Amino acid sequence: MPRRARVAVLCCKYCVYRPDQSCNHPTGAWLYDVELARPKRTPTMAQEWMLDRAMTARSTCSQCLRRYYFCLPLRTLGCCDPCARGYEPSPDTYFASTAPVIRRLAA
Repeated sequence: MPRRARVAVLCCKYCVYRPDQSCNHPTGAWLYDVELARPKRTPTMAQEWMLDRAMTARSTCSQCLRRYYFCLPLRTLGCCDPCARGYEPSPDTYFASTAPVIRRLAA
């Protein structure tokens, strides 16, 4: 198995002035050669289906049952913002149909 070729190291400004010591800040990072990278695996249909179910659970309001285009604050509010504050949401923020759609996958 070939080793990944490290090309460079990104360091924070403080560590650049102390080259004799290693950078242990979270801003330090290794840069690797793109030519040696492996291609990304494509997910299977079952994996895409499970991702879609997880995203549906995170973006569907429990009160009005609308599926939004973004994740809802379900841990803090428990529902969407329009339901919590009592106003009608904008139609461009949620899916128009609440009927189950076949193959609307997240990935």
